[in-house]
Amino acid sequence: MKIVIFIFVLYQSLFAQNAFSDYFEGETLRFDYYHIGNDSSESIVFDEMIEEPIWGGRITNLVDTLNLGDYKFTIKDAESNSIIYSQDYSTLFGEWRTTDEAKEITRSFSGSVIFPYPKNSVILEIYSRDRENNFRKLFTFNIDPDNYFIGKKTEYFFDVDTIKYTGDPSEKYDIVFIPEGYTKGSMDKFIADCDSLRDYLFRFEPFDKLEGKINIWAVKAPSVDSLCDVPADDKWYSTILNSSYYTFDSERYLMTTDYKRVRDVASNAPYDQIYILANSEKYGGGAIYNHYSLTVTNNPMFREIFLHELGHGIAGLADEYGYDGTYNDFYPKDVEPWERNITTLVDFDKKWKSLVDEDTPIPTPNDPVYYDKIGAFEGAGYVNEGVYRSTYNSIMKSLTSNGFNKVSQKALKDVILFYSK
Repeated sequence: MKIVIFIFVLYQSLFAQNAFSDYFEGETLRFDYYHIGNDSSESIVFDEMIEEPIWGGRITNLVDTLNLGDYKFTIKDAESNSIIYSQDYSTLFGEWRTTDEAKEITRSFSGSVIFPYPKNSVILEIYSRDRENNFRKLFTFNIDPDNYFIGKKTEYFFDVDTIKYTGDPSEKYDIVFIPEGYTKGSMDKFIADCDSLRDYLFRFEPFDKLEGKINIWAVKAPSVDSLCDVPADDKWYSTILNSSYYTFDSERYLMTTDYKRVRDVASNAPYDQIYILANSEKYGGGAIYNHYSLTVTNNPMFREIFLHELGHGIAGLADEYGYDGTYNDFYPKDVEPWERNITTLVDFDKKWKSLVDEDTPIPTPNDPVYYDKIGAFEGAGYVNEGVYRSTYNSIMKSLTSNGFNKVSQKALKDVILFYSK
């Protein structure tokens, strides 16, 4: 029986690799677009396509089955109309749609998706989740890979350091660190910060047990100035990624809307996950699933911020704290969220119910007797009522917590294993 199973697994592996070589080259095709809309409508407008020299992503598990994120895109073979690649993700635009500003104005955000360079004509389709968490088609575009208007990368070439190497990027989960606000003379500090975060990361589950499946790279891209923009203090700096505090008018939310530049810099290395390190002391950071993560590196809590934001970026983990005041109806109470670590109890069976002891009540009282238990504690997803987390505390709730809880650990493990098979 073991021999039969081994042969079956080997066949599946060879089939997946053959499927990749049947449909794709070894480079990347990047599709840039503008995401336009408000709280009640959205649309996508084509910007440009760019060929990038490195494909470091999946060559097996080409169709994303994780069912995470607010958006997804599929690549269909034009001749057979079959899906040959897909990816789930979220966006800064998707978050903005739940703010008060989105009720008043229409805005555009830059966006892009990347996929292995196709050998033949393909169809790109982009989907958006509706309020009931169903994906609805938002955009379709026919792509001829021989189109001479597909541009080549002509700028933003930088040296890359290897922070951790465990094997072929196509068989590993690759994290790329890119710097923000590090001048040419402070690249040694950037690499030292990368090394420090690498060592910190592998102290925690599930990363300690998955260390052999992860590569980490660092792109040495200098900025003119140090620090990041602080609009409320009228402080503005020339940095390579144009990051700014007060994103969505939240002081500590440090992000960039220049996503094309983020992609430009990241493309110097193979990557599945982009992490921006900002050379700033002022507390701040942020992250969006399969978009990018960001942390400051000069704040005393920068390692804890790094770990928290990585949970968002890798597995789309939700924040496990209550009222924030930034968003409106971020998680409808009559719908089960797609995020693995929170629940509205609408469909708790699909979440972590199987991990709850029989003597633990659901919802779980805010009582010290349950603080070390897995349950359903009320207060998560930026609201105090109607959304629940699995443990009293975790790194997704408070930076003083010692790492991820078991529910979040499993979510992270599932993603890393999916990418590294």
